[in-house]
Amino acid sequence: MHEVSLNRVITDYLTGQEITETTYEDLRQALAKLLVEDRKYPRENIRSKYILDYAINGELHSVTLDLAIFSPEGDPLLALVFCPGEVGTFVRESVAAARIHLSSPFPLVIVTDSMDLQLVETRTAEVIGTGFNAVPRWDDLPALAQSHPCPMPGEDRLDKERRILAAYDGLGGPCCGGECSI
Repeated sequence: MHEVSLNRVITDYLTGQEITETTYEDLRQALAKLLVEDRKYPRENIRSKYILDYAINGELHSVTLDLAIFSPEGDPLLALVFCPGEVGTFVRESVAAARIHLSSPFPLVIVTDSMDLQLVETRTAEVIGTGFNAVPRWDDLPALAQSHPCPMPGEDRLDKERRILAAYDGLGGPCCGGECSI
């Protein structure tokens, strides 16, 4: 299943602006609300539908992270990805996306289907927590990210990660392979 417009407008929880409702937007909104209200993340440190652009042999690609969390100084801390299926099958793709983020990788990734959740350390792709209780509180997130540093990969490794991401993206067929307007 891929994300499609429902041809309705809703109010974005994070920004208060009107946005197009999609098949996944209710989940994205619920996750943002969990981060803000339950885990005390400042709204201004969360970016929804965060686009990562990258190139392979000069060909441009992009992938969208559902939510991207940054420190007050702008450092990436956590990428959150909603997946429409078995969470474990989306971890490698999500880690590749976190690793190619410039100017530095996201040290932590959350992958969830809204029922299951895995907190993953980006450098090794090790699952370090499961279930919604694994979502770190805002006050704990910087130290957790710092305890799991992910240095910027060299250009050869970045190229491989980009290719892995593009391969996973291409598995979705013509629509999910990057041609969707959403």
